[in-house]
Amino acid sequence: MATLHPPRARIRPFSRPPFDWEYTAPATDKRPERTYRVDVQFSMHTFTRGIDDGETLDPALSYRDSREERVFDFVRYAFSNQLPDIVRQLGERVCYHTHHGTFFTIEVVNPAGVAQDYEVYFKLSRSSRKGWLTLYVQSAYVRDQEHGTTQPKRRKIDFQVIAYNIMAGKPLKASR
Repeated sequence: MATLHPPRARIRPFSRPPFDWEYTAPATDKRPERTYRVDVQFSMHTFTRGIDDGETLDPALSYRDSREERVFDFVRYAFSNQLPDIVRQLGERVCYHTHHGTFFTIEVVNPAGVAQDYEVYFKLSRSSRKGWLTLYVQSAYVRDQEHGTTQPKRRKIDFQVIAYNIMAGKPLKASR
């Protein structure tokens, strides 16, 4: 594994760059094949963590936006290198509802080949670009003791259903 160096203040080399993705949903009994153009964006929660009570923050590891301050996390950053490929595979993955109107998928992998749940939480919405969707990866982290009780109930939904309903302006109902 490559050595990671902390980011310099004001320079954000570790943030995930956005990218455009074309997703083709296969035809079903109910719908013909459809292609969706998706603007993919990433939150700083994909490579940072919250600041612990009493933690002295190294300014070089600080990330701030208009709502909060967080600290660079080397483990989250290493896992976040997988995010573009995980997003591009959403059509073949199992996705789940959350109780917040968002969705998540789970990748089971770590760099050493040991099974770990890497949860990727995302929101899909219509884009300001006509005919496009925006997929915003809100957070991604390894399920561990620190996150042991926060996983939503796993209620499956296919990504093509999410994309179709969002583009058509239809509500998505979580299965029970």
